[in-house]
Amino acid sequence: MNRKVNLSHLCVSKVPFFNHLNDDEMLKIAGKSRHKDFKKGETIYHAGDPLEYLYIVHQGRVKIYQLFESGKEQLLRILEPGEFMGELALFTEKTLDSYAEAMEASNICTIHRDDMQDLMQDYPTIAVKILEQFSNRLDNTEKLVGQLSAKDVEARMASYLLDLIDKSNTDEIVLPMRKKDLASYLGTTQETISRKLSNLQTNGLIEQKGHRNIKILNKDALSNIAYES
Repeated sequence: MNRKVNLSHLCVSKVPFFNHLNDDEMLKIAGKSRHKDFKKGETIYHAGDPLEYLYIVHQGRVKIYQLFESGKEQLLRILEPGEFMGELALFTEKTLDSYAEAMEASNICTIHRDDMQDLMQDYPTIAVKILEQFSNRLDNTEKLVGQLSAKDVEARMASYLLDLIDKSNTDEIVLPMRKKDLASYLGTTQETISRKLSNLQTNGLIEQKGHRNIKILNKDALSNIAYES
């Protein structure tokens, strides 16, 4: 008699490019993974470290950022459970060019490049799905670079709020990061972020409900700000 295996406790079960596999295949992959706990604020990897592992967020939240010689930090993205980093390790041998830091107590599972390459040979669909995810990230990175170079801070803020609306499918959203991190992501200062949000509220476009909760009152007006030339 076949017995259904509960895989919910496995980090690989949360990753989009593994979830099409059956239970036995998932367990095989889980057997190649290693787990490590990180405290809030602890660095998971540094720029310059060898790029050898695929990192999967099992629990917690992780921020990926670059640090420039001036000391300025540029936030690239925030990862939630089931999301991954270090995917370039699967296709090339190089060093990391960014930092990963636990935003809260986090559990990270890692799979070595050699093991992942073996798995991709056994299950070619994994490689295809990884490339799909990588393509989406590249699109998002190009969008961010374009916004930083071509849009003012108010337009960047409006565009970011619109993206949150689309992802959550509701007009009441929660900022997924502190204003300090949001400022890093949008290429500005924390004071400017607070001022721009206050301006949007004064003009009747949003309502700030607590520290991170925001209700969108006028989506069309936000779109006009975000996409004006």
